[in-house]
Amino acid sequence: MSDNHASDIQSRTTFVRSVMIGLAMTTVGTAMNVVQSTAHAESVIDHARIASTLVIQDATPSTTAPPIAPATAPTTAPLTTAPLTTTPSTKPPPTDAPTPAATEPSTAANPSTESRGAENAPADEEITPKLEEAVRRGFEYLRRQQKGDGSFGQGRYGEHIGVTSLSAIALMADGNVPGRGDFADCVHKAMEFVLDHSTETGLLVSDDTHGPMYGHGFATLFLGEIYGMNADDDRVRDALVRAVQLIVGSQNDEGGWRYNPVPNDADISVTICEVMALRSARNAGIKVPKSTIDDAIRYVRQCQNTDGGFRYMKDMGGSAWPRTAAGIASLFYAGVHEDQSIERGLDYLVKNAFPKQGALGGTMSQAHYYYGHYYAVQAMYLAGGERWKVWWPAVRDEILNRQNADGSWSDGQAGDAYGTAMALIVLQMPKRYLPIFQR
Repeated sequence: MSDNHASDIQSRTTFVRSVMIGLAMTTVGTAMNVVQSTAHAESVIDHARIASTLVIQDATPSTTAPPIAPATAPTTAPLTTAPLTTTPSTKPPPTDAPTPAATEPSTAANPSTESRGAENAPADEEITPKLEEAVRRGFEYLRRQQKGDGSFGQGRYGEHIGVTSLSAIALMADGNVPGRGDFADCVHKAMEFVLDHSTETGLLVSDDTHGPMYGHGFATLFLGEIYGMNADDDRVRDALVRAVQLIVGSQNDEGGWRYNPVPNDADISVTICEVMALRSARNAGIKVPKSTIDDAIRYVRQCQNTDGGFRYMKDMGGSAWPRTAAGIASLFYAGVHEDQSIERGLDYLVKNAFPKQGALGGTMSQAHYYYGHYYAVQAMYLAGGERWKVWWPAVRDEILNRQNADGSWSDGQAGDAYGTAMALIVLQMPKRYLPIFQR
């Protein structure tokens, strides 16, 4: 073998070795990158798991009020957003107190009326063509009844801020909001009426209001739903924050509310108005003191009788189905779930207020009929499961059969605008457009 040939073989061998070493280094580098990427991904996942755990722990409410009867320990859970009982604060005075800051509303608290998600979409069998036609006729009736100043109401409840707010909520339950929907103008005018009657103390009150805290509670609920669906209106937010502060400041030592914004006495009927208003405001991102809700839960529990029904006040009165429905709804909206007080109350409702055994059958009291079903349908909806599946078609058909030829529903106490608004809210519960009714 010549020296030149040997040199050529050595050069080629060196080249091959260099190539092989390069390939090996590339393979090792790639493997290291994969390992590093995998480690990074696992780190991200671990951080996400930790964050998720913290969020869940932070969102778990607690109650200190004991049950009024032997019961299993209550389980509390949030509804749509963080529960009411997660914002500790001291109770502010009822008037002239600084406006508290509002947290930024979350996406969940501001649902779009175009997209509610699969969980909040009504089942096909829940909404029927007959129901939709009845709702449309009811809407047209309300449009005809709205006054030039945006208010609703008749007789001693004329231009009533509570009836006005309930009528607007009924329209919103089909997705009508200011600037969007066939009845957007009606909702907008009602909103302007409520805002025009927002006082410096935070009280939402009109001239024809009897027992102003009823109207204030319904009006605060209305503003909470408006703000929850459109958080860009500073006027709504300012009025809502002051309204919430007045509710907090007028709670009495027992934990409830009464007709006037002073902390003297309480009844369960006014109390549910305020609890539901606070839930709506909290869903929209407005801060609500934890102590306020804890005290409200304690008061509502103390109003339950041994038969499962609820009495009007803590120390007086027998059970009745309308206020029992209100009591159950109060506990649900305060964040209490899977509790024996609720189960006993639901059993009482089934026994004493199940549709078809009631108004059309002649055994149910006509007093507070729509008020009772307004809260009963919410209680059964929030209970869910078989209770809702059985209750809903029965109450739907009963309410549909009570509609008048002009599209209204009659209420001999508070007027037909009120009866119509309440009936429409009941009938549209499965639509779940309103943030307060979203799961």
